[in-house]
Amino acid sequence: MAARIDLTLDCADASVLAAFWKTALGYVDEPPPAPFTTREEWLASFDPPEDDSADDGAWLCDPDGAGPRLSILKVPEPRTAKNRLHIDIRVPGHGTPGERWQRIRAEADRLVRAGGRVVEEFDGHHIVMADPEGNVFCVAAAPAA
Repeated sequence: MAARIDLTLDCADASVLAAFWKTALGYVDEPPPAPFTTREEWLASFDPPEDDSADDGAWLCDPDGAGPRLSILKVPEPRTAKNRLHIDIRVPGHGTPGERWQRIRAEADRLVRAGGRVVEEFDGHHIVMADPEGNVFCVAAAPAA
């Protein structure tokens, strides 16, 4: 059996980044693990320092359970270099190259409206973007089935 993975993004503002990635991926807030009814209860079980808050993190999941979970955690230090791992958002890959490129462009436009920005376009292939805190990701077409 293959291992399951979760992804974690360090950030300065968890609520801003969570809102962006929920829009980008169609994810929802992940409920706290049983038996806890709130994230605050769950975090308190770790006896964190008094200045830690549930607002310092966000836990997202694919509502269908197919994609990896995404944790977004506030850290004190700023990002200082390019991220070495990035997310690829895939649009449907069927149709002509022109149709695929239109879907890629439409998704990039949607993500700009959500707070992302275009970094570079590779015409007809993929678009490199950044989320509101500068984390790089790509928008591309999925392989045709």
